[in-house]
Amino acid sequence: MEKKEYIYWKDEDFWLGYLEEYPDYMTQGRTIEELQENLRDIYKELVSGKIPCVRKAGKLEVA
Repeated sequence: MEKKEYIYWKDEDFWLGYLEEYPDYMTQGRTIEELQENLRDIYKELVSGKIPCVRKAGKLEVA
């Protein structure tokens, strides 16, 4: 099973987060489990090709 890193935090009653590779696409959930499921769903949409002009984050070695 492939694993993706994500950033998350709690803001009042919701957990918010995004996939580290796709920082422009945030989602939320009432529980951490719901947030993780929503992140899985958004990942499937992002890699499906159905969303145009998907922006990604990358790492660049400079030295």
